Amino acid sequence: MNQNIINARVTFRNSPIHILEKFTIKDMDNAYEQFKIHSGLDECVIIQTCNRIELFGKSQTYDQEKIKKTWASLTGLDEEIFNENVVFVENQEAIHHLLKLTSGLDSMVLGEEQILGQIKNSITSARKIKASGQHLNTLFDKAIRVGTRIRNSSGIGRGGISVGSMAVKLAEENIDELKTKRILLIGTGEVSTLVAKSLQRRGYAFDVTSRTIGRSHTFCETMGGVPIKFEKVFSGFENYNVIFVATTAPYFLVTHERIMDAMKDKKNGMMILDLSNPRTVDEKVATIGGVKLMNLDQIAEMVEKNMNSRLNKVKTIENIINEEVIVLEASMKRLEAEPLVKEVFKNIEYLREKELQKALQMLGEKDEKKIKIIDELTKAVVESIVSTPMNNIRKASEQGKPDVVEIASKLFDYKKQNQTD
Repeated sequence: MNQNIINARVTFRNSPIHILEKFTIKDMDNAYEQFKIHSGLDECVIIQTCNRIELFGKSQTYDQEKIKKTWASLTGLDEEIFNENVVFVENQEAIHHLLKLTSGLDSMVLGEEQILGQIKNSITSARKIKASGQHLNTLFDKAIRVGTRIRNSSGIGRGGISVGSMAVKLAEENIDELKTKRILLIGTGEVSTLVAKSLQRRGYAFDVTSRTIGRSHTFCETMGGVPIKFEKVFSGFENYNVIFVATTAPYFLVTHERIMDAMKDKKNGMMILDLSNPRTVDEKVATIGGVKLMNLDQIAEMVEKNMNSRLNKVKTIENIINEEVIVLEASMKRLEAEPLVKEVFKNIEYLREKELQKALQMLGEKDEKKIKIIDELTKAVVESIVSTPMNNIRKASEQGKPDVVEIASKLFDYKKQNQTD
């Protein structure tokens, strides 16, 4: 009976942070219980970070609709939103995706270390409450080992920097004693997330604004910062020393006139970093005394120099992942035969012991040395007879030949034995 490995995910790649946040699962223990009862999954592992909520599951047969319904019931979301935001993949694609996660190829910042620790914590939690089982435990353990090996051998995680962290680094270089200054972040999208993560990691306080205060609140709950009303910010630019702008507005949010007004009575300077595409800061702002403006192109150029060495490694890592997917998939398929193999060995060992005791009674043998020799002899005979067919069953399972495993089950009366146990 073939088992399916399933992955259902909502990530920064297809959903902005304010949408992503809606899929967040608050009570993880309850979520595991509900997924196992209602979704049709036999095993499951949930990975939840500020950039992704992912479910890995194992089941012989599964129904996407049941998974969506269970997830929707946990979050209070309308099922329709799942069609727009949730990506479903299975088997080889699911394994490939997990290896990209563990090796750092699917992170917002290429090669980031944090996700590996989060995956380790996720499988540990699932294992602890018995939400995962033999299949997912094996899959995750192997994927973590492969990801760690790839990171160590390629150096993909060393010296990396994102647009967000480069922007923060530039602010540090240009503004003295940045920790004593007021910082504003305009926007709650992907680039804003990178800026917020970098600011928080360095211990800077910052305000966040977006078109709606609700969106700002949601962002700050996950990423840190203090939510500020949009209107209040645009009439109070003079309150800030550093402004990061990362929005998708099709017009200038930060105009020449607004910054001119802000700088009239301002004693110290201001740095504005426009990370928007298209730009949302009027370039004429750079002509105002005391204002330093940097745009996305300038920052991206600096990041590109830093990233080139890492990007050159991506193709090599992808090739390694493609090879490892085949090995991991075979390991998963092999697990299909293990219950049968285990049961056969258990039954044969029981019969060996039983017949050995009968033979020893008939011989009236009491000598411990001789008994040990006879015991070892019977074990060797059983092993030489059984090991080859058992290994062939495992290979057939690895090669995706469930019919061979099915025939072997009938030959060894496996199903009948299972039912009577």
